[in-house]
Amino acid sequence: MRVVVVGATGNVGTSVVRALATDDDVTSIVGVARRLPGWRIDRTDWRQADVATADLTRIFDGADAVVHLAWLFQPTRHPAVTWRANVLGSMRVFRAAAEAQVPALIHASSVGAYSPGPKDRPVDESWPTHGWPGAAYGREKAYVERVLDVFEHDHPAVRVVRMRPGLIFQRAAATEQRRLFGGPFVPRWLLKAGRVPFVPDIPGLRLQVLHAEDAAQAYRLAVTKPVRGAFNLAGEPVLNPHDLARLLGARTVPVPRGLARAAVAAGWHLRLVAAAPGLLELALRIPVMKTERAREVLGWTPRHTAWETMRELFDGLRDGAGMDTAPLAPDGGPIDRVRELASGIGGRP
Repeated sequence: MRVVVVGATGNVGTSVVRALATDDDVTSIVGVARRLPGWRIDRTDWRQADVATADLTRIFDGADAVVHLAWLFQPTRHPAVTWRANVLGSMRVFRAAAEAQVPALIHASSVGAYSPGPKDRPVDESWPTHGWPGAAYGREKAYVERVLDVFEHDHPAVRVVRMRPGLIFQRAAATEQRRLFGGPFVPRWLLKAGRVPFVPDIPGLRLQVLHAEDAAQAYRLAVTKPVRGAFNLAGEPVLNPHDLARLLGARTVPVPRGLARAAVAAGWHLRLVAAAPGLLELALRIPVMKTERAREVLGWTPRHTAWETMRELFDGLRDGAGMDTAPLAPDGGPIDRVRELASGIGGRP
C-alpha cells in the first residue's frame, strides 16, 4: 500500500508517518510539506509542495490512500491567507485525489467543526457540523465538511473518512503550540510546578485532549481498514480548569466568561498573544464528543490518558521541546522570540 500524507511535518503528520512506517501493509509513504524536514524515517520519501499552488495530482498518482492533514492556524490577523490554504487548499487536495483516482481519502476535520452543543452529555458523529462563525478555525473546518459532502456525492467510489479529534498534543509539538497560541511572551520558567499563579475557572470550559501517537494510530487504522464516515477521537477523561490547576500545582480563580473574552481580546489586539479571541469562544461552545464509534468500528483504543497527555505537553513547554521539522522546531531562546515579535505575533504563517 502506498500512502501520501499531506502536511507530514507537523504535530499530527510526524506521528502519522511514524505509525504508518510500522505497519506491514504500508510499503511506501510520501510525505508532503511546504518545507522539507531534516527528520528522516524508513519507507518515506519527501515532496515539497504547497497545497494552494502545487501540482498535487502528479504527487498523488499511484497512491492507495491520501491522508490530508495540512492546515494553517496562523496568521490569525489575515483570515484570507488561512482561507486560501485551508479551504481552497483542501479543495485542491480533494480534486487531485479524484483526478489521480485515489481509492481512499482520509481528512483531518476537528471537534471545531461541530455546531455549539452540550457540555453535560456527549454527542456522536451525527451532531451538526456547521461550526461557529465567530472563529476562523470553526468556519473553515465546517466549510470543508460541506465540500466533502459534495465530493462524496460526486465520487461515490472513493472511500472518505473524516477524523474529528479534540486537542492533539505531544512533547515534540510543545514549542509549536506555544508559538501558535501563546506567543513570545510566554516564559518557559512559568510552567514549572507551583509558578503558575492561578488557572481561570471559566464556566463551561471543558477540554477533550488526545495524544498525537493515539491520533496517529486512528489514522493508520482508517488507512488500512475498509471504513467510511466520521470518527470522534479523544482521550479520557474530559478535563476542566480544576484538573489543569492540579497538573500545574496552581489554584483556580472564578472568571466570568465575559471577562475572559475581554482579556483574550485585549491581549490579541495589543499583540501580546497569538491566539485570536474567537478560539476561546469556540472552546466554550463546542460539544463534548462520544468516541464509541472509533473504538467499535476502527478497533481504536487510546494508550494515553488526558492527564498523561497534558503532563507531557507541560513538560515539553518547560523544556522548549521540538524536532527537526519547520513546524516543530524547538525553542531557540531569545533570538527565536525576537523573530516571533518581528512576525507581528499572529501576523504571518
